[in-house]
Amino acid sequence: MTLRTVIPIPVRARLRVRYLPDRFVVMYVRECFKTFRASSEGVSWMNYSKKQFFGLIGLSVAVALPVEAQNLELDEVLVSAGRVPVESEKVGRAHTVISGEELETSQIRYVADALRRVPGLAVSRSGSFGGLTQIRVRGSEGNHVLVLIDGVEVASTSRGEYDFGGLQAADIERIEVLRGPQSALYGSNATSGVIHIITKGGLRNDYRFTAQSELGSDGTELGRLGVQGGGETFDFALSGSYRKTDGFNISSQGDEEDGDKNTTLNGKLNWDLSDDVSLDLNLRYVDRDSDTDNQSSGVVVDSVGSYVKTEEVYAGAGLNWALLDGQFVQKTQAEFSELKSRSSGSFGAYGNNDHRYHLSHQGTYFFDTSDDAKHSLTGAVEAERETYQNAFPTLNPSQRGTRERDLLGYAAEYKGEFSERLFVSTAVRHDDNDDFKDATTYSASAAYLWPDSGTRLHGSFGKGVTNPTFLEQFGFIPATFTGNPNLKPEENNGWDIGVEQAFMDDLLIVDLTYFNERLENEIKTQSNTAINQDGTSDREGAELSVQLNLTDDLYVKGSYTYLEAFDPDGQEQVRRPMHSGAVNVAYSFDNRKGNFFVDTIFNGEMQDSDFRTFPYPRVSLDSYTVVNVGADYQINDQFQVYGRVENLFNEEYEEVFGYNTQGITSFVGVKATF
Repeated sequence: MTLRTVIPIPVRARLRVRYLPDRFVVMYVRECFKTFRASSEGVSWMNYSKKQFFGLIGLSVAVALPVEAQNLELDEVLVSAGRVPVESEKVGRAHTVISGEELETSQIRYVADALRRVPGLAVSRSGSFGGLTQIRVRGSEGNHVLVLIDGVEVASTSRGEYDFGGLQAADIERIEVLRGPQSALYGSNATSGVIHIITKGGLRNDYRFTAQSELGSDGTELGRLGVQGGGETFDFALSGSYRKTDGFNISSQGDEEDGDKNTTLNGKLNWDLSDDVSLDLNLRYVDRDSDTDNQSSGVVVDSVGSYVKTEEVYAGAGLNWALLDGQFVQKTQAEFSELKSRSSGSFGAYGNNDHRYHLSHQGTYFFDTSDDAKHSLTGAVEAERETYQNAFPTLNPSQRGTRERDLLGYAAEYKGEFSERLFVSTAVRHDDNDDFKDATTYSASAAYLWPDSGTRLHGSFGKGVTNPTFLEQFGFIPATFTGNPNLKPEENNGWDIGVEQAFMDDLLIVDLTYFNERLENEIKTQSNTAINQDGTSDREGAELSVQLNLTDDLYVKGSYTYLEAFDPDGQEQVRRPMHSGAVNVAYSFDNRKGNFFVDTIFNGEMQDSDFRTFPYPRVSLDSYTVVNVGADYQINDQFQVYGRVENLFNEEYEEVFGYNTQGITSFVGVKATF
């Protein structure tokens, strides 16, 4: 169950302010206000600002900036850090934002590969592209991180987590990552963090067409088409991407290649029904066909004909309106997700049908108690139904029929800004579950900008919960695994504290964060069923991010994570390296017509499970470093050519025990924009 970020959409204006996703994110800066004040001397601030600038404080009214402000560079705004958007520097929660420009410059094709750059995250892909890909945040499990695409939860109801193996980066505008417990904002599954993928939106009074084609190693082909446009009162975006690869043999045996086909379609519409009411719609469809290999006695065995076929549908619709001259804003949101999976492998044919139906309503009231104290209060209520159906019930009679569960959630959030230096946020949520124990979660965060020092202090704490999955509750194929309907939700209590420091007039920015988390009631498999473990799983460590702008054309970004993660028995948890990091170097040349990049990903030694013998002893996976390089060049206003080499030094490594990874590959392509 998730509590969405619900933001009203701006309406008619001479200059539009961007909201993402579905016009949820408002892009603005303090300089806008400074310029506005300078250009409006003698005009009542109270009368003028509510009509033209209230939306700049995270709301939904029309925005009409003075001419002097129209060319200002806009600060980064985080849509996922609360019930309303907020400037990144005002967020106390540990977070990272990856822009669409970064994805394009580094020619990243899958979102999971972009997330390898984020401190605190560990990525595990089972073999080739399309293979099961899990993201773990601060030593958590894959189903402890909530994943949203344009505000819609995309995790399967059966497994409780999202498989990143098929998430292409072709139409991504930005990726926001929150680390630490976020259930007070988002409900179940936001136990260790939130990953919000925001797709590209439309354009007002303009049109843009994009086409892209790419060829590469292993029979790889990529094609993409997109259109963005709109008029005075509406905007839309449509895109389609197809990527196919013959792949490589993920098994150490035989020579059968394991390929992948992925078709992704995405659409968004925003429509101003009146000056104070707007409608936003989004729809996403994914069709995946991935080759796999069987596991025999815990060994990945070369196998022709093993596959996983998946269809995904995600949809959202929101109605937004503003009252009291924009001081009180509301949104009603409806969402739907469907995932159908069919597999053939070691255990024969199996699969599932997952559905999620979500309805929510939110209202936010904004008020000032003085010139130096600004506040907002938000209340929300939402209802959700999740269902799960075994696609092959004849193999296990106990799996016949559709399983379902309902939830009713209530949430409240307060945000305060004081003297443009101190920014606080608190939230509380109660979930009324029909199948297991109700849950109350909370969170608080703060950020402080130290005057004239380039120093930003930030910290947060909170409680998160993850509900048992349908498979853990009711079992799955093979029939030997029995569900446990008496499972309790997992609970995570965590906190972090950090400091961000700018040097040399912001040429160098360093952010260091310490975190500590304790997971209780952790669910594990024991004797072919699921149980809640006694004791706690302890996780702590440090996250470092560095950004260095050497010149206007050369920048370096880096991250490093130190992690200690142990289960209640004191064992190091699997697929969570103690040391990991990334360095990205980008250089622009020829008046920025061309770009060159070098990406380096380091993953330290880590533990995994050896399923060849019971009780599945631990095995060590060696550390590895993967280097990718590439370049692009803008031939003219319409055409760009590019190329890249992945795994430049042909590193041999394993992310999951028993699965091969890809060696050196190369790709070339052309992109056209009209």
